Amino acid sequence: MSEVLDQAGKVREGEELDPKIITDYVKSVVPDVQGDAVIKQFPGGASNLTYSVKFENKDYILRRPPFGTKAKSAHDMGREFKVMSKLKPVYAYVPDMISFCEEQGSPLDCEFYIMDRLVGIIPRADMPKGVELTPEQARKLSENFVDRFVELHGVDYEAAGLQDLGKGDGYVVRQIEGWSKRFLAAKTDDVPDFEKIMAWLHSNIKDQIKVCVIHNDYRMDNVVLSPTDPTEVIGVLDWEMATLGDPLMDLGNSLAYWVEANDPPAHQMMRRQPTHLPGMMTRDEVVAHYCAKTGLRAEDFLFYRVYGVFRLAVILQQIYYRFYHGQTKDQRFSAFGMMVKLLEEQCNELLQEAGEF
Repeated sequence: MSEVLDQAGKVREGEELDPKIITDYVKSVVPDVQGDAVIKQFPGGASNLTYSVKFENKDYILRRPPFGTKAKSAHDMGREFKVMSKLKPVYAYVPDMISFCEEQGSPLDCEFYIMDRLVGIIPRADMPKGVELTPEQARKLSENFVDRFVELHGVDYEAAGLQDLGKGDGYVVRQIEGWSKRFLAAKTDDVPDFEKIMAWLHSNIKDQIKVCVIHNDYRMDNVVLSPTDPTEVIGVLDWEMATLGDPLMDLGNSLAYWVEANDPPAHQMMRRQPTHLPGMMTRDEVVAHYCAKTGLRAEDFLFYRVYGVFRLAVILQQIYYRFYHGQTKDQRFSAFGMMVKLLEEQCNELLQEAGEF
């Protein structure tokens, strides 16, 4: 079974942590830890860094910002820790939070936090070798994945003490304006200008449907599946962008990653979750299932689809901007400019098919 569980690997060059420093810190906050820390790094993630910190009797996850990061607002570990701590009692899929360390006096010279590790399967671009899903199981997994999303959007955020998580009202307008400004600030000479797409989004802004807790990065590679039943979601990870907002905007974000088996080869190249498997719901089925479970109405989902793809393009462009200007040497980001171009084409295709362009 261990070979199908999500595993950390070698720490990337330049992102090493001192095992003695981590051992001393963890033992200062968890008295019964035994042995010394064995540190490995999880390969995914283009933002905050995720490490496995394993002791003889404990298994933890450490999250910290990228090295050299100064923009705390984009890598606020304290906020992420607070969100997960307050969600845990009302949303069972959050890991147990152990300790948060502020930047001032931090042994790592940055904020970071420690949480329990949820041991299970993370469905990345492909399921791990040894995990074969029948079409019926793939369907059940996709339904369970959406159901956990529905549960999150149904959390009573005021009762959970999360009313200050975000502004809530006015979210839709803020997102269109904000992501447009972010793209313009991060644009490089080798990517499209997105001018027509941004103009269309501004002209077709939807009314906000409600205010709820949104994850803002809900993808299959951000969930943990049961090691004994890979159709069951036992955990939801990566809460760094969670806020109060509009649930259909959150659904649009998630659909930007939902690559179907019949999508063009260029889209398949960007696939990072196994939504292409026989039996998986289509994007239209995801929307229909979500609306049936929530009672929300979304007859015209084009705005949310285009927004989700555009937002993903901006996120990739912000990362690519750092690579383009030599602020990071991580070669994973070298292809992000090409991916931004593909996402611009996808936005255009959606709008052309709908007769908008």
